[in-house]
Amino acid sequence: MGKVISSLDEVVQQIEDGATIVAGGFGLCGIPEKLISSLRDKGVKDLTVVSNNCGVDDWGLGLLLENRQIKKMVASYVGENKRFEQQFLSGELEVELVPQGTLAERLRAGGAGIPAFYTATGVGTEVAEGKEHKEFDGKTYIMEKGIVGDYAFVKAWKADPFGNLVFRKTARNFNPVIATAGKITIAEVEEIVGIGELDPDGIHTSGVYVQKVFVGENYQKRIEKLTTANS
Repeated sequence: MGKVISSLDEVVQQIEDGATIVAGGFGLCGIPEKLISSLRDKGVKDLTVVSNNCGVDDWGLGLLLENRQIKKMVASYVGENKRFEQQFLSGELEVELVPQGTLAERLRAGGAGIPAFYTATGVGTEVAEGKEHKEFDGKTYIMEKGIVGDYAFVKAWKADPFGNLVFRKTARNFNPVIATAGKITIAEVEEIVGIGELDPDGIHTSGVYVQKVFVGENYQKRIEKLTTANS
């Protein structure tokens, strides 16, 4: 076993400049915030980061942008982060926009050992430029490549010492597919339970995909925008 660690330093210190990080989360929901903060503190540079989006200016992956640690961002959505816009327009940041379903499938394929697949999504748009086109049953498809990161960062609700993970409600989002798509997967969790305490039918990610587990505290669980209406 030996998957539970007391500090993130021992694993984050192994991450080198130029690494590819795949990170769970959707907006600020279910993001691996402790791992992101630890990576910011290490100061590693020229990262390629794959995630649904890039956080906000002062939280989530936006912290790595603030520190100018991200060289390339692969995401399905941008627009909540002014620094992202500034760095993209200035040429500091390379951006690859991927349709959300395609991004999920590229990560799933990478985790399943599938190097590439064909999809109709994006045909006839800028998404298809430079990609192989092929016709099946009279319909055109483009080839998309699976994604595998050097490291996968995920945030779960509960884990056991084997690294079996349970995510909570919408915080599950991209996390399960991200967990399979890293050569080394690090899960930060809110609670560790004993072996046998997790219902086998309720486990979302098998510990076979997880190399390290860290128990975090004082999670902020922020949202991007708070909108209220007068009662």
